[in-house]
Amino acid sequence: MSFKTEYRQNIIPKLQKDLGIKNIHALPKLEKITVNVGIGTYMKGVKLPTSVVEGIAQITGQKPVIKNSRKSISNFKLREGMPVGVSVTLRRDRMYDFFERLVTIVFPRIRDFRGFSRRAFDGRGNYSLGIRDHLIFPEIPTDEVIKPFGVQVTITTSGNDDAQSLQLLKEFGFPFQKANG
Repeated sequence: MSFKTEYRQNIIPKLQKDLGIKNIHALPKLEKITVNVGIGTYMKGVKLPTSVVEGIAQITGQKPVIKNSRKSISNFKLREGMPVGVSVTLRRDRMYDFFERLVTIVFPRIRDFRGFSRRAFDGRGNYSLGIRDHLIFPEIPTDEVIKPFGVQVTITTSGNDDAQSLQLLKEFGFPFQKANG
């Protein structure tokens, strides 16, 4: 069963009971997942930014947008208009598919993994996490990688506060660290 049908059939009734919210439209839900990669360190080589773009496209199943710098900063040898990052915003079915792969396949592949911190919420119910090495994604062939890069994933929810979003992510099986005490 996909995460989308799991949410509709099992998680909505459980959240209604746990949070005490009767209206299903007021319950927290996943709105979008944003995947970002900074390519500032890759600017010395010419071929590397294209490998980052291709890697993110393989991971997410969607072509990323290249983000350019808005200012020139001489200390970083950065000129206005140079590419500094790659970004993908996933919504609807692709978002649920990516989230399911993240929770069931990618996170168990992290070595010595004990769960993510519960303090990485932003106060509005959105959760950000960083993955140091993109090679943990099974879509990436490890023999063709020139240089591994880190990936930042931001999960945007419609939850009003961090507690509601924490409950939502727990119901999906998101691996959080055990609470102290």
